[in-house]
Amino acid sequence: MDRPHAVLAMRPALRPLLFDADAEERLARLAEADPEAVVTDFADPRAAGALVRAEVLITGWDCPVLDEPALARMPALRAVLHSGGSVKHHMTDAAWARGLLVSSAVADNAVPVAEYTLAMVISAGKRLPEMERAFRAGRDGRDWLHWSEGFVPVGNHRRVIGVVGLSRVGRRVVEMLRVLDATVLVHDPYVPDEVVRGLGAVPTGLDALVAASDVVSLHAPSTAETRHQMDRRRLALMKDGATLINTARGALVDTAALADELRAGRLYAVADVTDPDPLPPDSELFDLPNLTLTPHVAGSIGGELRRLGDFVLAELRRLTAGTELLGRVLPETLPSIA
Repeated sequence: MDRPHAVLAMRPALRPLLFDADAEERLARLAEADPEAVVTDFADPRAAGALVRAEVLITGWDCPVLDEPALARMPALRAVLHSGGSVKHHMTDAAWARGLLVSSAVADNAVPVAEYTLAMVISAGKRLPEMERAFRAGRDGRDWLHWSEGFVPVGNHRRVIGVVGLSRVGRRVVEMLRVLDATVLVHDPYVPDEVVRGLGAVPTGLDALVAASDVVSLHAPSTAETRHQMDRRRLALMKDGATLINTARGALVDTAALADELRAGRLYAVADVTDPDPLPPDSELFDLPNLTLTPHVAGSIGGELRRLGDFVLAELRRLTAGTELLGRVLPETLPSIA
């Protein structure tokens, strides 16, 4: 495919975050693409001329849905290169039936999510959020021994970390946890035990993992099977003082049940995703001191978005060269991915 015609479909403010001036030059060498245009509505008459010629669609967050009317406007379309993680938001059955080549930057987006998770695991072990609040409130200048005695247990030495879901993020988290002197338990019903052991982790049933772990980190996809994976019964299995980290999907956790546990002061939690997401302004989760709540920022933000743009351009280069796409997404894998 020699220098195909490409159209960008995403939130307009995303383009300059993905592609700096150097990346835009590389894009221009690889494809014919309007240097400024971004499509936000496939039915927009102003986009009709570009869409009818489009062979490659470069997508990002807020890409319109690729339904039958949209596909009819793109008769030459052959490939969809997604600069984000999941393609479920815009790929439809009609798009898959078209036989399009689809790629996702999910593996590259997994990098900052895993980094965030490692930071939160370490923070949980050190009891940093709780300790910081106490330090500020008391303006207490006593030395480390006071804080060590006042927050028991504290520290990351020989902790038990449970990883639920050996997804791209989950696998990276397991690899990163090697820097800690910790036991890592993994639950993933789709991954053979020998693969888990090969990563230096211990394959474990979900209930046993939840009951044994000081920190439980969720990295499973959101499916009918995993909805409320951490329900009231399973949350009750967690150790007193344990921490639940969710960077996957909010629906994995029963929000009401978690709020009850947090309100009782028995558990700690870190939530970068929630159910619903975003939370309504009056959600009690905003007021729970033992919950570290972040606004869906574990994934790529700021300068990290350049990594995703670079990946898309590398995929475009592979596409034009006729070589295999590294981020290829197949429809049959959708039930087991985010």
